[in-house]
Parts: sequence; structure tokens; C-alpha cells
Amino acid sequence: MMMQSLLSNLDAVRQRIAKATRDCGRPADTVCLLAVSKKFPAQDVQAMAQGGQIDFGENYIQEGVEKIISLKPTNPLLVWHCIGPIQSNKTKWVAENFDWVHSIDRLKIAQRLSEQRPLGLKPLQVCLQVNVDGGASKSGIAPDEVLALAQAVMQLPQLQLRGLMTIPEPADTYELQLHVHQQTKKLFDELKSPLSLQKFDTLSMGMTTDLEAAIHAGATMVRVGTALFGRRDVA
Repeated sequence: MMMQSLLSNLDAVRQRIAKATRDCGRPADTVCLLAVSKKFPAQDVQAMAQGGQIDFGENYIQEGVEKIISLKPTNPLLVWHCIGPIQSNKTKWVAENFDWVHSIDRLKIAQRLSEQRPLGLKPLQVCLQVNVDGGASKSGIAPDEVLALAQAVMQLPQLQLRGLMTIPEPADTYELQLHVHQQTKKLFDELKSPLSLQKFDTLSMGMTTDLEAAIHAGATMVRVGTALFGRRDVA
């Protein structure tokens, strides 16, 4: 996509976020835009970066690592988020290259990430993925199992637990979108006290079609791909 089109898309999404925060009385800077760049080339990320976008999310680990390595010399301040499922044989790539992981739903994966995170890097910032609505096709831990996993992850030295992430099933109406996101916000708030973490501050939820509902429910980070980069090839 042409750079000007990408920057126009970026501005439009920022305006949507600004309006949503205004509508629910939240400061605009309480919501971080995570640009989901999977399936799009490094040059598109470069264009977004020139528009001031810093945070980028990748679902596919090998593709993400290739972009990180290619862009780091010219864009060292970009922040890279792994938002897709992680297999055990890919944890080393994630631990060595990404800054954030949103998709932890097993202690084994968290342990491997901590063990393989190079000591010279800051701790990996992580969120637990919760299957809040019980969607059969979605990854994520059940809500009633989150506290135990969170307490275990807190003990891992090279990880810093920051919050929760959800990918609920698509909902047809704003009211249904809001309802499911409010469930996640309630769980997030219930965890704050028993975990007693100063930086348990991230609620990663909402995408192109439901970011307004997510922000109204309390999202601090929205993951937007299609509205920024366009539709992806299915193949």
C-alpha cells in the first residue's frame, strides 16, 4: 500500500480511538494502539513508523522475527508484541527478539520464555490470554484458572506480568461486544488485589471491528490490523 494511504489509515484509527475515549470520559493517552502487521511487508511497518507508530504486533513468529531483524538498524525504538500462539520449539525466537507476549496460556511456555530470555535484555512483558466467552475455536485459559497461572508466572525472573489479553468470538452488535469486554475488565479488576503488582496495568482487547466497545469497557491496548493495513490475503 502507498505510504500516504497507510498514514491516512493511521490518522483515521487514531481519531476513532480519540473519539471513543472522549465518549467515555477517558484521557486519550490511556489507550495504546498496537498495529497488527502480520502478512504485511516491513516497508509498510516502516511507513507507519514514520507516522509515529511505535508498537507493532505479529501473529506468526518467524515472519515477525524477520521484520524485527530487518528494521532494527533503522528503527531501534519500535516495540514488538507477539500476539499469536507459541509452540515450544519457537519460544527461543520469541524470547530473544520480542518485547511483549500477549498470548501466554500455559505455564510451560512461560517457563521456557523466562529461561531463554537473554540476561542483557529487559524482562519480557507478558499478558495472559483468557478465553473469556468460552469460544471453542479460541486459545486462552479459562477465567477461573487465571489467578493460579498469574501467580506462577509472577515467580519467573525474566518475565514481568502486565495484564490480560482476549480474542472473543465476533459479536453482531455493539451491546454484545461491550458485554463480553466488560466481563474481561471485571476479571482484570478482580485480579489486581490478590496479585498486588504495581504494573498490572494492561488490558489488551478490541480490534478493528470492536475497538470502541473495548475502549468503553476499559481496554488499555487495542490491536488493529485491517483498518490500518487493509485486508490480508487469505492464502
